[in-house]
Amino acid sequence: MRATLTPLSALLAGTLGVAVMAGCQTYDFEPVDPLAIAQTTKETVITARKSKPDVMLLVDISASMTKPVNADLVVNGTRVCDFQGPDGKFYTCEDINPCDTSKCPTRWSELQGAMGPFLAESGKLVRFGLTTYPEPPPIKPPPQNNTVPELCAPASAAPGSLSVRAAVPFDLDSDAELQDYASLVNDKLQGIPNAGADRPRGGTPTSASLEFVGTQLRANSEDRDQIIILLTDGLPNCNEGNPYDGTSAECRCTLETPSLCVNEFSPYFHRGCLDKNASVTAVSTLKANKISTIVIGFGAETSAGDGPSVLNEMARAGGFARTCKASIDCGEGDTCDVSTGFCGRSFYQAGNREELASALKSISEAIQPGEPCFTPLEQSQLPSDEKLIVVYIDGERTLAGPDTWSLESGGVRFTGSACTKLEASRPEDPVSVEVRAIRQL
Repeated sequence: MRATLTPLSALLAGTLGVAVMAGCQTYDFEPVDPLAIAQTTKETVITARKSKPDVMLLVDISASMTKPVNADLVVNGTRVCDFQGPDGKFYTCEDINPCDTSKCPTRWSELQGAMGPFLAESGKLVRFGLTTYPEPPPIKPPPQNNTVPELCAPASAAPGSLSVRAAVPFDLDSDAELQDYASLVNDKLQGIPNAGADRPRGGTPTSASLEFVGTQLRANSEDRDQIIILLTDGLPNCNEGNPYDGTSAECRCTLETPSLCVNEFSPYFHRGCLDKNASVTAVSTLKANKISTIVIGFGAETSAGDGPSVLNEMARAGGFARTCKASIDCGEGDTCDVSTGFCGRSFYQAGNREELASALKSISEAIQPGEPCFTPLEQSQLPSDEKLIVVYIDGERTLAGPDTWSLESGGVRFTGSACTKLEASRPEDPVSVEVRAIRQL
């Protein structure tokens, strides 16, 4: 951006005005020094394709995902998430007593409902992959004494593993190819049932799963952003290498049955403790290798107790924390720490489909490339007359028209073949755009 403002004689001002009104000449607007005229030049190098990121969705399929999003939901006077047990008492549906999701939406059914539109709207601009964790148990369960560790296994590429539902399609790039692949990713996600043998089950081995997913992206990539979107409804656990055990004061038991943490013969003696440190370290290591992590908490466990502090640290370490300049930027009930520029809740939190859809929309806007076919101009940069602007594409002056560009209130809009050229630009073949405008003050 360049602007100049210096004295100009009345004769020059009058001459310029007559020439423009007559419309008999065109101007390339070289630097001028008038009293009442300012020239602005905005130069932009467009590399539209560089910003299409590689994104691995890392989705939690632990047993708690089958819990209702609202266990107290009442429809026509009936608690629709309750069922009557053999003892005659009423219990909340989940896991082995699955909810009827047509009446009682679960975290999993709501996640599926929100992810479909997200993938449909963002698919053509992102190379999506899908990994789920924990590793699903085999069709034939192992002996009883091994079942608990099996339900705590992190995502992996071990023989027979089902973790990587769809690899990031590094060899695809066109809008149509990526949209088709995003549809495949969505099909894989929608194919995980809320009930039955293939339902979400097990614990939340977040740290090791993050480490694994890092191997599925391209560390230190220079041409495309590498991003993990972590969507979890629980606190990280299932780390056999956790330095704390159930008898340690530092152990925060994450299980609904705390006795499993304190029994030294329990498979959860270490695995049941909160795995905060290793999870934050995993995210930090990924970031050091130019792989960012976006954190979404879904459900009650991530919005209260240890949840916010754990996910906040992970979000801030991941490079995609929710930032702000004032508390209004953070939404209702949240505040901005202006000294750090982070919202008090730095991760994305959702409690139902609508909130998750809203969080995904915000993330989509953050990770998608900018609009290559629009060059914004501030009010002070706009010409005082539409005839006082010229546009160059790759150094060649381009006249306004339906196949090139038009001036809008907020800048220059490229259309037709000009827009196609900008959208097809790549790091190795960028397109330069220069806009020159004169504003009579």
